[in-house]
Amino acid sequence: MTEVSARKRIWGWWFFDWASQPYHTLLVTFVFGPFFAVVATEYYLGTGLDTEAAKASAQSLWAWNMGLAGLVIGIGAPIMGALADTRGRRRPWIAGFSIMYVIGAAGLWFIALDGSNLFVMLGFFSLGFIGAEYALIFINSQLPELGPEDEIGKISGSGFAFGYFGGLLALIIVLVVFAEMAGDKTIAGLSPGFGLLDAEKMEGTRSVGPITALWYVVFMIPYFRWVHEPLVDKARGTVTEALTLLSNSIANLKNRKSLLYYLISSMLYRDALNGLYAFGGIYANLVLDWSVPQIGVFGILGATSAVFFSWLGGNLDKRFGPKPVIIAAIWVLIGMAFIIVNMSRETFFGMPLADGSSLPDTVLMIAGATFGGMGGILQAASRTLMVRHTDPATPTESFGLYGLSGRATAFLAPILIGVATVLTGSARLGVSPVILLFLLGLILLRWVNPKGDSETWSNAS
Repeated sequence: MTEVSARKRIWGWWFFDWASQPYHTLLVTFVFGPFFAVVATEYYLGTGLDTEAAKASAQSLWAWNMGLAGLVIGIGAPIMGALADTRGRRRPWIAGFSIMYVIGAAGLWFIALDGSNLFVMLGFFSLGFIGAEYALIFINSQLPELGPEDEIGKISGSGFAFGYFGGLLALIIVLVVFAEMAGDKTIAGLSPGFGLLDAEKMEGTRSVGPITALWYVVFMIPYFRWVHEPLVDKARGTVTEALTLLSNSIANLKNRKSLLYYLISSMLYRDALNGLYAFGGIYANLVLDWSVPQIGVFGILGATSAVFFSWLGGNLDKRFGPKPVIIAAIWVLIGMAFIIVNMSRETFFGMPLADGSSLPDTVLMIAGATFGGMGGILQAASRTLMVRHTDPATPTESFGLYGLSGRATAFLAPILIGVATVLTGSARLGVSPVILLFLLGLILLRWVNPKGDSETWSNAS
């Protein structure tokens, strides 16, 4: 086999972010999620609910599904991380979860405009989403092998920036060439798919699923060509051995207090961030009545911000370390979330707005840029801080725990949003639980060692 240079291996690793990001950009946040909300709202209106109740029901349905998918990910992530470490292989797992990603994304093409197969579509969406998140665990576990410790933050941040740029490019392509606006034309005035797709059947918007699947298949090629695993001499471990390893790792967290507090902290604030991503586009549709293409423009702004700030965050991480960067990003996210929860089409912090006021639209656009930028910084710096807490002997298991902390309560934000939406009857107020999750995560960071806990690896072995 031809030797792959260290630089090319890093680029191959970055290409996973480029390939996989459209699932989050196109499907979770800016195109399919809001489109699903439109279809679900119309479905519930057809059952006799009034407009606000129908919108709240649509948001609740999305929330419960995201919560269930998060529960599945949280339960399985650490088990598979440990199993991969006992067997010494990652690429076969990544390939298997990639298949789930592709099938789940491609299946979204079949969404019925009358809402008759909403639950089937949620099943396809969850299949792909779970595949993407499981694959990410194994990808993240390769980060410590890509460079020296003082370069990891920059590599991580640049990877997120590259991925967000891929998501941005995919979003622009979908908006310009495929997604329908009023008048059955795209934002560029083109017929969907250059006239090959039926606008009346919303085939341009529905094609976002197959486009996401195809994008992944094409751009994962550099990853599989350039990121090779070293040969290892490990017997094929059993599930029992993997569960034993996982059990020991969890039990030994009592000896690794910094890691324990970090896992719980990141569990809460990453859950809050995922909640913002999952419901940002839906908020724009249900609260401010934005169309899917308008939300797409909102996404372009957010993704552009994410590209720049992920790169900037990687450099700040290298200079100041990941923990201060994480704290600053969380405070900015709390402030912006507080603003949008207190804003509607008619009022701003309780003060009435003139009919047709553009203030809510301007504020939400700023919020989109803020969520994208600070979210990129937060994710990249969090990955770096996890590397500082990772035992190099079992990196996949360590990132399995990280995946567990990120997904063990991945159902929490969606379910809290669902409960708050039902109790208040408001899609706007329903988003408010993310603020509490951010604050709790911030408090727990106080006990996290910014340099990691390498001195305790021997105790945890």
